[in-house]
Amino acid sequence: MQKRNKTMRYLTLSLIGVSISCVCVFCFLVKYMNRQSENTINQLGNVYMASINERISKHFETMIDLRLTQLETLVETIPSNTNSDSDSKELREWLEYSAKARGFESLAYYFEDGSFEMLYGEQVRSLNPEPFQEAMQNGERKVSVGVGEQEEKVAVMGIPFDVEMQDGRDCIALVGKLPIEYLSSTLSLGDRDTMVYSFVIRKDGSFVVSSYDSVRDNYFDRIRALYEEVDGKGAEQLIVELQEAMESNKDYASMVQLYGERRQLYCSKMPMSEWYLVTVMPYGTLNRTIEDMGGRSLKVFVVSCAVILLVLLFVFQRYFKLNRDQMLELERARQQAEEANRSKGEFLSNMSHDIRTPMNAIVGMNAIAMANINDTKRVQDCLKKIGLSSRHLLGLINDVLDMSKIESGKMTLNVELVSLREAMDSIVSIIQPQVKEKQQKFNVFIYDIFSENVRCDSVRLNQVLLNLLSNAVKFTPEGGSIEVSLHEVESPKGEGFVRILMRVKDDGIGMSEEFQARIFDSFSREDSKRVQKTEGTGLGMAITKYIVDAMGGEIEVKSAHGEGTEFCVTLDFERAEEMEDDMVLPDFTMLVVDDDQQLCESTVASLKSIGVRTEWALDGETAIQMVNEHHKNHSDYHVILLDWKLPGMDGIRTARELRRQLGNDVPILLISAYDCSEIEAEARAAGISGFLSKPLFRSTLYYGLKPYSEPASELPQPEKVEVDFSGRRILLAEDNELNWEIANELLQDLGLKLDWAENGQICVDMFSQSEVGFYDAVLMDIRMPVMNGYEATDVIRGMDRPDASLPIIAMTADAFSEDIQRCMEHGMNAHMSKPIDMKEITRILSKCFFGGGQESRPIDSVEWREV
Repeated sequence: MQKRNKTMRYLTLSLIGVSISCVCVFCFLVKYMNRQSENTINQLGNVYMASINERISKHFETMIDLRLTQLETLVETIPSNTNSDSDSKELREWLEYSAKARGFESLAYYFEDGSFEMLYGEQVRSLNPEPFQEAMQNGERKVSVGVGEQEEKVAVMGIPFDVEMQDGRDCIALVGKLPIEYLSSTLSLGDRDTMVYSFVIRKDGSFVVSSYDSVRDNYFDRIRALYEEVDGKGAEQLIVELQEAMESNKDYASMVQLYGERRQLYCSKMPMSEWYLVTVMPYGTLNRTIEDMGGRSLKVFVVSCAVILLVLLFVFQRYFKLNRDQMLELERARQQAEEANRSKGEFLSNMSHDIRTPMNAIVGMNAIAMANINDTKRVQDCLKKIGLSSRHLLGLINDVLDMSKIESGKMTLNVELVSLREAMDSIVSIIQPQVKEKQQKFNVFIYDIFSENVRCDSVRLNQVLLNLLSNAVKFTPEGGSIEVSLHEVESPKGEGFVRILMRVKDDGIGMSEEFQARIFDSFSREDSKRVQKTEGTGLGMAITKYIVDAMGGEIEVKSAHGEGTEFCVTLDFERAEEMEDDMVLPDFTMLVVDDDQQLCESTVASLKSIGVRTEWALDGETAIQMVNEHHKNHSDYHVILLDWKLPGMDGIRTARELRRQLGNDVPILLISAYDCSEIEAEARAAGISGFLSKPLFRSTLYYGLKPYSEPASELPQPEKVEVDFSGRRILLAEDNELNWEIANELLQDLGLKLDWAENGQICVDMFSQSEVGFYDAVLMDIRMPVMNGYEATDVIRGMDRPDASLPIIAMTADAFSEDIQRCMEHGMNAHMSKPIDMKEITRILSKCFFGGGQESRPIDSVEWREV
């Protein structure tokens, strides 16, 4: 248990650890992917912004180049007849005319000292004179920012232009002016429909072109005022980085935050000027797209994590369940193993006691008999007790062998034609001595049995009933009552089957509910204080339960301490296909007297089915009254059936009274489940005409009453038939000399002559060398050296001689159903298990010698079982 808890704790902690790990890994992945997404977006933004700046710069360069080219064209197209003097009126008019025609607001000469001389338009001055002056001196084309008379910013662009000045100054360039708004509109820097907006600034941060919402003159002031810290970078650091990039003429990109919104900033130098283009892209739309994508990614990750966690939970839950089930199964198996070991230990202890008890009796009685060899009565008493102890010992051994067979899975059923009447007759005859010994009340009831012939394993069926009856006898005190009954009902398997309900009931000591729950377990015996003096192995009910289960039936038990026990066995048997005799008696009128009303009604129904009209009574007094009434009406019953054990006036007294009143004309038969041999003389003296033994099957009634339907002269007369085997010669194949000696001694008493063959080969040789008909039968052991019984039988059956079909009877210790079946398959006529039962071997030999038929019924039915 402690190990199981430790395992469960380990698995639980593992599940928690794996779940936490999954959550952490997924959180890290979400964060990492967001970071990667931001970096990717930044890179894409930089690329996009670089592209935007490059496009604007190209546009700016094209526009400025066009304007400068216009200025150059203006100079190049000066007519040749125009005076080249700078003060020439024709030149000034041409330049003014041409410049105005190209859209310049003003035009001026630009001198080496940085001064302007306006040809027309307002006066301008450069805001960044040094670089512009240097470019003009070097003959370069350049655009710069200047201011007009109203201090408004203008674009000043100049081209090299060398013209003679009257005052001696050196004019080095021709400068045209355009309004800043022209640049802003041409470059679409303030377009509200675009995703980006741009500024043109100078290196000191002053705006050349500002956006529509700019209220400051310096972009750096705008940064300081509006830009918020982002990723630890403040406004001043941004300005420093931007200025450094400007100084080194490198492009600059950064992430800024304005009004709580992240924006991408990109700065690059504009061509032919000292200007820098700053483009800003708000992340509003892009941010929403990114956030939506990030949100979807987060949802996907969360859902994935949840799914994985659920799968893990399911897997772990299943694993937990399987592990728990396995643990519980192992625990149950352990407990069962411990219980089995405990039961087997008790069993071995009991067996040691139970085996030693009859063995002690056998050895002891043998010693007493040897010591009193001349005292015949003492020797006979000893031999009788030895016989009883031997039978008990044999029952113990049979139970152990049966249980061993069941546990090894080798017990099989041998289905054959069975007469329920014969089976019950056999069981009753077996159990009668035990009942008589304990002076118990015993009765057998047959209710509505119309299918007496069925197909089943008769040995196992007998074993079930004998186990139940033996227990009933064993656990019922002297004078107690035992009943066995059979009912026939419709089988759920169909018309080809019949369901038989068998009940064995007693009023013995009963069982506790606790023991009832384990009564069918192997080696189970109840409280030793109550049954300690009762012999048994504890295997009988386990064997019974296994047999019933193997037959597809059910067994139930009801019991209570001091109130007795009732076992109910339900079995479905296949109806036998053999045709039953046409059982019809003359139109008799009969009286059945029994204290069991249901038995009376069932007997009446059975008699009716064979053509007999029947009335019934529950006691002797009522029967006498009914008989008298019939007698007065001159309609005497043809036959009267009287139960022996009637309440009040028993059957013999009732018969005596009936004879006194009726005379001897009406046959009166005594019915009983007891052996009537001891009361036969008294009964016949009282006027009993004959006896019928319970159970009262339909065939029992028919064959029992048939003699009384014939003329009186043909009534059967009692006769005693004795079996005489004188002159019969038996060949006994037996490898054990002691067994041979026993068999020889026992069978010689029947008048038989025996020859001994030590093994199967000798048996075959002796038979083949004998004259035809010399041997009347062969008793064949199975396990023999050189050649076993099966092989010897095959050889004998294959011989070409008229007596090759003589009776061969297996006489062996191999007593299981499959052993019997195998003997039949090899051509043997019958099977008899050791030790030798004289009654049974007499019956089998009589059947072989005088019956003419093949005997196939095994004799195990004579054995008895116990719990």
